[in-house]
Amino acid sequence: MIDKKKIETAVTMLLEGIGENTEREGIKETPQRVARMYEEIFAGIDKDAKEHLSKTFERESSDMVIEKDISFYSMCEHHLMPFFGVVHIAYIPNGKVVGISKLARTVEVFARRPQIQERMTEQIAKEIMNHLDAEGVIVKIEAEHLCMSMRGIKKPRSKTVTYKALGKFEENEKLRQTFFESVK
Repeated sequence: MIDKKKIETAVTMLLEGIGENTEREGIKETPQRVARMYEEIFAGIDKDAKEHLSKTFERESSDMVIEKDISFYSMCEHHLMPFFGVVHIAYIPNGKVVGISKLARTVEVFARRPQIQERMTEQIAKEIMNHLDAEGVIVKIEAEHLCMSMRGIKKPRSKTVTYKALGKFEENEKLRQTFFESVK
């Protein structure tokens, strides 16, 4: 549960810490704006992907299902700076499928919390595998991290790519390559 009052106090202290006048017109309401923003961007902290992956539909075919270019925004837990990009997901059904919007909602559950990309990739794959009882799942994330683009090494537009393969995708190189070719 988000505590907006604590966030407002912390933002006020941060502004004072950098030498800003917290009574200045443009800054005066910033603590409240940041608290409302954090309530939105960290809305996944107490969410469970099961909420989105539990409504399934029967399907006889075991052909690969791919949802690609799912955009996301998250916050790096190391610097509390944004990272953003796209997620590509494929799974092989085992008698049931989920509505495609539910895959994007699952991405949001894990993106809307302090996060690292490597963990987020694994969490999405494992939840889909577990809740759909899929024969295989693969997740690929491509993201730009502002903690690397605008500070530190300062390399804008560089991308971090992670993937997690489970089940048949982990066992079968050809299946992985088919996925990677389709999400180029």
